[in-house]
Amino acid sequence: MEKTCSGCNENTAENRSDSTVQNIDLDSFVTTVEVVPPQNSDPCATLLALDALKALPISGFSVAANPVAKSRMSAMALCSLIQKRTGKFAILHCTTRDNNRISLQSTFWGARALGINHVLTVTGDFVALEERKLTSDVKDMDVFQLIEMARTSGMITGAVLDFRPESNGLEKEVERLERKAASGAMFAVTQPIYDRDMARTISISTSHIDIPIIMGILPLRTARHAQFLHDRVAGIAVPEKLREIMNHASNPLAEGIANAREMVVIAKEFFRGICIMPPFDHYEVVSDILK
Repeated sequence: MEKTCSGCNENTAENRSDSTVQNIDLDSFVTTVEVVPPQNSDPCATLLALDALKALPISGFSVAANPVAKSRMSAMALCSLIQKRTGKFAILHCTTRDNNRISLQSTFWGARALGINHVLTVTGDFVALEERKLTSDVKDMDVFQLIEMARTSGMITGAVLDFRPESNGLEKEVERLERKAASGAMFAVTQPIYDRDMARTISISTSHIDIPIIMGILPLRTARHAQFLHDRVAGIAVPEKLREIMNHASNPLAEGIANAREMVVIAKEFFRGICIMPPFDHYEVVSDILK
């Protein structure tokens, strides 16, 4: 007999959502939370953590697909469970790294059959060099073709704006976003932003692209976390001033949450929504940020 933790059986009446899941409203300010699936077949802890966010003004959830090229529970399966559990939409991340075009098409059709109407199209993180003897990228289609396939399949399709701060690559990435919009992308989500200057720059640089842009917010936890993101994670730049604040703070976690709160206010000035990306499954920070 399969075990379930107390209060987490999705088949019980009190945990089943009877309301119709609403689609994303791109005409209003959207608040989403990124969810990383577990590294096993048990969704219980994740679903219970999301239960604690019920009272918050969250529009929906954004479910990652094998981030950092490590196997996780199927993002589509978790999307379905989240929608049933919360009654809010879930955005399925879908990569060209993990799937060929046959698999991708069946994924979109399967998602629609399960009532999952939203997808975020991504290339996917690189497979680590030491693991390439065991696994490989697929990539038999590019992200622009993936966007076209998702739209043809009836999905509300999003794309990523990775502004490459480590290589001053914003101009090139804006050109890619133009192509993504032309391919059918209906909204875009940025990599995490940590200051007003970068938010303003991106807003101005993308103002001619007629799709809503949702700003990524990844709360910092420690000075080491901030430095790691800045040095080791492509697409993320933590300003030197903020890294110094984190390094000298008596309570770095509180400083990280304060910065995230500030970025929510800034997002309302420049963008059409936010995607909060809780680090290391610390979903409790969402409450701290939005309250």
